[in-house]
Amino acid sequence: MQILWKQEKAFMKDLVDAYSEPKPANTTIATLLKRMQDKGFVGFKQFGRSRKYYALVKRRDYFSKQMNGFIKNFFNNSTSQFASFFTEQSNMSEDELKELRKLIDDKR
Repeated sequence: MQILWKQEKAFMKDLVDAYSEPKPANTTIATLLKRMQDKGFVGFKQFGRSRKYYALVKRRDYFSKQMNGFIKNFFNNSTSQFASFFTEQSNMSEDELKELRKLIDDKR
């Protein structure tokens, strides 16, 4: 998705070329694109036998969906469990904790 957002539209070759070495196999990229299409994240336009892919979702919406799935799968759908783990395991500085507290207070 990062590559599609950056390039906006890309053929399979463009996507593979955007990876650093060792580059993934075309079949790997094709599988990922198919999964993202099935989830409604990626669309394409057919040009003969080639497809030009593009993102159907904005980066923020995609990130939100992925984070919600992560919290659901790893923290029993509990944002408080996630926040507890995050603040304890991330070695946040005092200033970062204060900033996080402000964000939470502003949201309330």
